Amino acid sequence: MHYISTRGFGPVNFETTVLDGLAPDGGLYVPTSYPKLSREELDELSFLSYEDMADKIMSPFIGDSIPSDVLSNIIKTAYSKFNDIEVTPVVQYEENLWLMELFHGPTFAFKDVAMQFLGPVLEYTLGQKGQTATVIGATSGDTGPAAIEGLKNSENINVFMLYPHNRTSAIQRMQMTTSGGQNIFPIAVEGTFDDCQDIVKELFSDLAFKEQVNATSVNSISWARLLPQMVYYFFAWSRIRDMITGKDLTFSVPTGNFGDAFAGYLAMQCGLPIQSILVATNSNDILDRFFKDNDYSVQKVVPTRSPSMDIQVASNFERLLFDIYGRDADVLKHNMQEFKNNKNLPQVNALQLDEVRSIFTSHKVSEVETLKMMSESDFTHNIVIDPHTAVGLAAAKAHPELKPCVSLATAHPLKFPSALKEATAKELLFDDDLDKMMKSEEKFDILPPETDTIRQYILDNI
Repeated sequence: MHYISTRGFGPVNFETTVLDGLAPDGGLYVPTSYPKLSREELDELSFLSYEDMADKIMSPFIGDSIPSDVLSNIIKTAYSKFNDIEVTPVVQYEENLWLMELFHGPTFAFKDVAMQFLGPVLEYTLGQKGQTATVIGATSGDTGPAAIEGLKNSENINVFMLYPHNRTSAIQRMQMTTSGGQNIFPIAVEGTFDDCQDIVKELFSDLAFKEQVNATSVNSISWARLLPQMVYYFFAWSRIRDMITGKDLTFSVPTGNFGDAFAGYLAMQCGLPIQSILVATNSNDILDRFFKDNDYSVQKVVPTRSPSMDIQVASNFERLLFDIYGRDADVLKHNMQEFKNNKNLPQVNALQLDEVRSIFTSHKVSEVETLKMMSESDFTHNIVIDPHTAVGLAAAKAHPELKPCVSLATAHPLKFPSALKEATAKELLFDDDLDKMMKSEEKFDILPPETDTIRQYILDNI
């Protein structure tokens, strides 16, 4: 398997995508082709454990970059840390609607599925080359804790994680700032997540700096972050296929940076029978505006009760655009430069828009609707959900024509206690480990949203 950049660089192997994160030309790595599972192979998935399924689905994308026995061990070790034997169990919510629980990992969010895999993969790859690396990432709330949990105390990796100051939940912040890892450097940026993400992209575009610190990424701009997220789409389908005989499945995906939704698109390209990918947004609705109105223009970030989705520039959208443009890197480069200059992407043509709408549907969920969904789920179904999950579930219920549907439950409700109390008047008790964490001393630095300042901070601390 080889990979190319959306902006033309390549081809490279899987190992290079792990170490580079972002391609040298500023693009995002994508596979040169999508290996398709046959109908017989799909049928066999129902008999596999999550770990064996992950091995089967990811192996073709990894090739000989990691020996098969090493890969199997990494996968088994990664998912042994989850508190459910199914890893991402699927539970029925109502007729033709299921929740896929993605919060059973160490930091109670869906990012654990990827980060518990990516951390060991990165360490193995560096170890084979006798190298050290500097992970530079941006988080709206969940990637940071998951990355830090997966990499804390690593001997050959330093982690610098940027997050928007005062724009995450307290638990999300403290999962980053109380790790105790001497190699962990949380940076509270006085701005939005988009500011954090822009700074990270600028740092990766500084090739001299990138080489100097051997920078790599664990954000979803990294191909190796997306790959394991594709697995749970296959897993969900395999667990309910007998209940939806003859029907294709819709997935409702709470969406900010478009990584999870693009992972679903990948699964579809690899043969999973998906009817539609329902992109569920909060008030930060750039993706909803694109799919509905062909409008991908940047507006001001609106703080919401689902802060991990408070994003106006969805970095993974470039991967989809690459396919929309027929994999024409020159067209993509031109249009992304226009977007950078004008904060408004040139519209795609009618044929391209029709094609993408045949795969994606979108729905915007308001704050009132989010709280109402949280309350209704608790009162009617006795299922307590977090606000991000509520966005996805509200979108799914607004589109009964797309059922059968699996809605992604992306985080445990205890990570968002204020929204939970507002919606349901309930307070969930922390377990002993979380209670201890919430009383721990925090370590972080507050910096302005300036690339030069953060570049120097990194140089001073490695």
